[in-house]
Amino acid sequence: MNTQSPATPALTLYRNGSVYSAADPFATAMLVEGDTVAWVGSEHAAASLQDARMTVVDLQGALITPGFVDAHAHVTETGAALSSLDLTGAASLAELLELVAKAAAGTDGLITGYGWDESLWPQRRVPTAAELDAASGHRPVYLARTDVHCAVVSGTLAANLKLAEHDGWDNGFVVRAAHTLARTASRSLDLAQRSRYQQAALKHAAGQGMIAVTEMAAPHISPVEDLRQLMGLEGTLGESPLPQILPYWGQLVQTEAELAEVTAPFDGRLIGLAGDLNMDGSLGARTAALRAPYTDAGETSGTLYLTAEQAGRHLALATRAGLQGGFHVIGDAGLDTVLAGLRAAAAEVGEERIRASHHRMEHVELADDDAIAELVRFGAVASMQPGFDAAWGGSGGLYEQRLGERSASMNRFASLLSAGVMVAVGSDSPVMSMSPWAAIRAAVSHSNPAERISARAAFIGHTRAGWRAAGAGNFMLGQLAPGAPASYAVWEVEELMVQTPEAKGAAWSTDPRAGTPLLPALDTDHEPRCLLTVHDGAELYRAVGF
Repeated sequence: MNTQSPATPALTLYRNGSVYSAADPFATAMLVEGDTVAWVGSEHAAASLQDARMTVVDLQGALITPGFVDAHAHVTETGAALSSLDLTGAASLAELLELVAKAAAGTDGLITGYGWDESLWPQRRVPTAAELDAASGHRPVYLARTDVHCAVVSGTLAANLKLAEHDGWDNGFVVRAAHTLARTASRSLDLAQRSRYQQAALKHAAGQGMIAVTEMAAPHISPVEDLRQLMGLEGTLGESPLPQILPYWGQLVQTEAELAEVTAPFDGRLIGLAGDLNMDGSLGARTAALRAPYTDAGETSGTLYLTAEQAGRHLALATRAGLQGGFHVIGDAGLDTVLAGLRAAAAEVGEERIRASHHRMEHVELADDDAIAELVRFGAVASMQPGFDAAWGGSGGLYEQRLGERSASMNRFASLLSAGVMVAVGSDSPVMSMSPWAAIRAAVSHSNPAERISARAAFIGHTRAGWRAAGAGNFMLGQLAPGAPASYAVWEVEELMVQTPEAKGAAWSTDPRAGTPLLPALDTDHEPRCLLTVHDGAELYRAVGF
């Protein structure tokens, strides 16, 4: 007879695998009680612990890790990209136009696409509005570049929106105001449509082992209602459990009245007025603000969207309100301006309060030693994307095309971490795919050997640091140890090892005597496959057959 009360938390014992746990680097088993990790340990101990109350799961060699946190993503945009024309594989201008023509054959409406990158094409130029008109049969077309800070549009769409009258129009290529207008028009969605995109994106994230997604919403990306729905404040995302949303809203405030007005729709649940509050633009669009002109466009040094005074006032107001402030910042001149803003805010509210707020800097792609020292001084968080270097770093890549020899100083993961800056890892999806193991591999194999970090450091950046960067109060989040939340993912793996960059003088080792929890080998033909994702005891994803 089963005397277990319905209110008694379920007990699940995982055995015969590996558990990534600093509490026991040799653990092969884990016991979960409801929404809490109750125990981790050896197979021998698990045999003694097991009893009839428990559901026993034979891992068959699988690995359990803390669930991943994406430190920077755009959920609705990701869902839209998943259902739009995929241009990531277009290897030339002609291939892009051919894909547009095929899409036009199946629709009479707006054609949207994501992911093209002209820096990889032989022509290294973008399509014109006339070329998109010809390929699409004069349909409206909006195709976002891989960095999503610019796009190309057809003449039909441009005429409908009068884009030629706005700053940033260049014969079908749109940046700044013209791009904002075109992107907004392409995202004219009701809450039901947004819900479908959001559910698709979050289910996809769960299938990648993600238990939380840091949403970087902003008024130039989506309306207030979009973030409110993600936060559960209106509409519905369905009844099945989904990854947790860590919400940010990137809107500048300059007075207490503005702060109250901007934050009011979010019922006190915003983590910060940060994220994609743009200090500058992107390297792909040549709008990232640089100290010196672009190597391949000497007439421009990019675009600063805010002043140091505006940044300082925003950070001071956020600090007083108990919110994180922060900015999207990529270029060195953009970072100079942010740092000047931090100094101004510190003068207004005190340096200690600024440090305690851990204001966020998104991307931080071009930072010298002096800038890194100031980030440490002010307790700032760097939210970064290793996938950027994998896509654009190295000889002949986009960074070298845009910046020349300066490209060797991009995405300084090792320098930031060694200086003491908290680095949280994300995808900026849909700019990069939500593929956490690919991000870790990119950090380990950075194009600049001096900036490579260990797999363990990158893994912590993609798990525990994601929670800490968002100010989560429970320091057990991102760990698997007794008392920690039952938030984890199970992975089918080929091999486990300790992986550190060769430039640091260490090796790839499977020797358990290292006393370091093992992670999947990242130099195999197959990435780890997610079998199960659980957050706070609730199942978010289960692979067929597991």
